[in-house]
Amino acid sequence: MTRPPDPAHDETQTTTTDTTDTLDDTSALPGVLGTIDLMVARIEAVLLAAGVLLMAANTVANVVGRYVFGSSIFFSEELNRILIILITFAGISYAARHGRHIRMSAIYDTLPPRGRKVMMILIASVTALCMFGLAWYAFGFIRTSAGQGRLLPSLQIPVWWTLIWAPLGFTLTGIQYALTAYKNIVEDDIYLSTNVLEGYGTDEEREV
Repeated sequence: MTRPPDPAHDETQTTTTDTTDTLDDTSALPGVLGTIDLMVARIEAVLLAAGVLLMAANTVANVVGRYVFGSSIFFSEELNRILIILITFAGISYAARHGRHIRMSAIYDTLPPRGRKVMMILIASVTALCMFGLAWYAFGFIRTSAGQGRLLPSLQIPVWWTLIWAPLGFTLTGIQYALTAYKNIVEDDIYLSTNVLEGYGTDEEREV
C-alpha cells in the first residue's frame, strides 16, 4: 500500500536542505548594488583561479626542470611568493562573500533574533570600515615602497608591483562587508554575507 505524503515531513526536508549555491552571474542585491556585487565576485574568481593555476604550473615546471633537465627556473620562488600574496588577499574577499570567515560568537549566540540582527549590522559595518582603513594604509605603504625603487633580484621588477594585491583585497573585502550591512538593514532575515543566511533557523548556514 502506498503511504500518503506527510506534509510536515516534506516541510522539514525543505527547511533543512541546503539550497543550490548561487552562481556568480546572479546577485541577491538589486540594481547598482547587484552590479557592484557581481563585479566584485568576478574579480575574486579571476584572481583566485589565475593565482592557483599559475602557482601549480610554476611549481610543476620547476620540479620537472630540476629533476629531469637538471636546471630549475631561476624566478620560480619569487613568482610563487607573488602568487601567495595574490591568493591571500583575493581569498579574504571571497571568504567574506561566502560567509566563511572565523567568527567569535559567544555573545552573539546568546542574543535573540533582533539582537543578532543589530549585532550583525554593527559587525559588518565596523569590519567594512576597518578593511577600507587597511586598504588606505596599504596604499600608502605601496607609495613609500615605489619611492624607494627596490627591485626583485630575479625578476627585476619593482617590489611594489607585488604588493598591489593588498589594498585591492582589503578594498574588495570592505565592499563585501558594506553590502552585507546593507543587506541586513533592508531584509528581515539575518545574513552572514549578501547571499548566505544565518543558520539558526535550520541549524545550518545556507546560500540563497
